[in-house]
Amino acid sequence: MTASPTFRSTLLSQRAADIQPFHVMELLRRARELEAQGRDIIHMEVGEPDFGTPAPVVEAATRFLAGGDVHYTPALGLPALREAIARFYHDRFGADVAPERIVVTAGASGALMLALAATTDPGDEWLLPDPGYPSNRHLIRAFEGVARALAVDAASRYQPVPEQVDAAWGERTRGLMVATPSNPTGTLLSVAEIAALHRRTRARGGVLLVDEIYQGLTYGVESASALGDPVLNAADDVFVVNSFSKYFGMTGWRLGWLVAPAGFVRELEKLAQHFFISPSTPAQHAALAAFAPATIAILEERRHEFAQRRDVLLPALRALGFGIAAEPQGAFYVYADVSALADDSEALARRMIEEAGVAATPGLDFGHHLPRRHLRIAYTTHGARLLEAAERIRRLGLGS
Repeated sequence: MTASPTFRSTLLSQRAADIQPFHVMELLRRARELEAQGRDIIHMEVGEPDFGTPAPVVEAATRFLAGGDVHYTPALGLPALREAIARFYHDRFGADVAPERIVVTAGASGALMLALAATTDPGDEWLLPDPGYPSNRHLIRAFEGVARALAVDAASRYQPVPEQVDAAWGERTRGLMVATPSNPTGTLLSVAEIAALHRRTRARGGVLLVDEIYQGLTYGVESASALGDPVLNAADDVFVVNSFSKYFGMTGWRLGWLVAPAGFVRELEKLAQHFFISPSTPAQHAALAAFAPATIAILEERRHEFAQRRDVLLPALRALGFGIAAEPQGAFYVYADVSALADDSEALARRMIEEAGVAATPGLDFGHHLPRRHLRIAYTTHGARLLEAAERIRRLGLGS
């Protein structure tokens, strides 16, 4: 029996009603429909590397599954994996992070959920850069908080600056969330810049949450972590989120982690027990191989490939009239100004996919600051396809 619209609306929570769709997934659905009709679609919309999971990771999972002993792990994650993550911070960034502070989660989304659930009371406000990753503001809403946008643009490399935090901070402000590298812009915050933002949040008794989900995917600059700064590492008000999805190429395994202040870990454990019971056991055993030298060598080759793709795509887009005022130094996105080519990036995205078979994400997914002027274009396909996409767009005759 199908429920009537009236029946459904009376049962639906206001929380659920307030959550907006993830438009890029709607676009992906349309792309799949066109492919089912025989159309060739160049995918530059979804934030997912096109490379497969590295072979050593798959082999580790296969060995574990062959034993058949697939049961729950502790809610905080396998001790061996927490220790491996701690070694990674020490070896890569010179940061001494106690394994006991590391919470393994169901993807970075699970880490964000836990951090927000542990720190947010109804009505608490979080400051977020706009444009930014759309799920962040919706997760805040899910825990009865309020997302407050900080409008950022190319002048600050689409990153918030301390003066903005000062101006926006209010009586109910709980904290600031930043991302480096950023989605959708691919820009970075230096550790010194993160430390400057932390001084502002700490002075007001707030929390700083640093999203390092794309850590490792940087070009022309060494990867860094906020935890490499001794003050940030030791702070009792800094949370760092990371993931096995992007640099490690394990999107579908749904595994991430949270580095939390020691005083929060027991509370996070209680939340994790009820939210998730535990992270995926096969994924955790697979991830034990993610830090092996053979795996890192594969990942570094892929990082160099992403750098080459970026260097192919940027001039091709500029030649078409796309504006790129802040070049990406990380992740695998270009956040392009399309105002010289179209009045509305959503309409442009629809035209690109329907007429040219090129899928890109309109800015409306990423916030309210000039979204209709921007497209996010992902270089998650190989160089020849990127050039083919540029040629297809050129044939649309945009801006003429």
